[in-house]
Amino acid sequence: MVHDVTGKARWQAWLEGGAADEITLRENEAAWQRLRLRPRVLRGLDGSHLRCTLSARTLPHPIFVAPMAHQAALHPQAEAGCAVAAAALGAGFVLSCQSNTPMEDIARLYLADAGRGALWCQLHWLHTREACLAYLQRAADAGFEAAVLTLDAPVQGFRDRERASGFTLAAGTGNANLPERPEHTLAELLAAAPTWRELAWLIQRSPLPLWLKGVLHPQDAVLAAEHGAGGLIVSNHGARQLDTVLATADALPDVAAANGGRLPLLVDGGLRRGTDVLKALALGAQAVLVGRPVARALAADGARGVAGALRQLLDELTIAMAMCGLREPAQAADAARAGDFFARLPVNAINSRLS
Repeated sequence: MVHDVTGKARWQAWLEGGAADEITLRENEAAWQRLRLRPRVLRGLDGSHLRCTLSARTLPHPIFVAPMAHQAALHPQAEAGCAVAAAALGAGFVLSCQSNTPMEDIARLYLADAGRGALWCQLHWLHTREACLAYLQRAADAGFEAAVLTLDAPVQGFRDRERASGFTLAAGTGNANLPERPEHTLAELLAAAPTWRELAWLIQRSPLPLWLKGVLHPQDAVLAAEHGAGGLIVSNHGARQLDTVLATADALPDVAAANGGRLPLLVDGGLRRGTDVLKALALGAQAVLVGRPVARALAADGARGVAGALRQLLDELTIAMAMCGLREPAQAADAARAGDFFARLPVNAINSRLS
């Protein structure tokens, strides 16, 4: 695989790249695209809205900005610009623990908007229980409402495109919310990887509800509920960790079935259009997280770009719902359960007759 490694291509390789041969990176988008909607007509659309309920809270709509590291590499406004745009459009915002902007500054900017969504922070396991707990307490003190614990990165995936580009963060682009820590060998990282036992300890003491991000196996959804998680996020880390892992659109139905409604459920990975958002809701998610489209918009035009990207997603979702005869997001899952939402592709119908 040959990559252009000149100029802007370096940070594009970091932003757009995935693990290894990027099979899952492509499949994340393709899996949503394979699903075909079956529109309904004359259903009556008076009173239509995008509001959704998540953990007993009503949100303006079911779209969150996913946690994305080092946004200063994309635009000088960095996480501040992204957060202000998200708040203005009513989108939930998840601050990466590898943010270049202090979490207190983000909370002040985001919480000032009366029409905002939910403000969450992300956390990678920090190698000790006490460090994780201290980070969560700082976030709670700042006004964050929940924390997203990313579980699918005990080690970093092998990212060929990023490595080939020679990408490195600019000098001074550091983590504003994490203490400096030494580099660890692969063996050290594996030895420090958390288990369900560590998770249970943290959940019991955390001042914030803990959402578990990186769940792809149905049995892990069951264990998460048994250990007291606040919610689940079906995710393969934007296909940046392990190549050939299944796409999130393919994993979501089984995880939703195993979860059985015990925990609220979100999904990310490959969502590019409002139609993708609607399909995710139909497959059992209550909301979605969107990453790369927002990052691209931030790089192109700062907060204004992010606001435009979110506005387009919301308009596309509204139109898709109307075309499918739905007045609110929660109706998508009901329609899918009734077999009244997705259409099989002709080739699938032909194959089923021949099998």
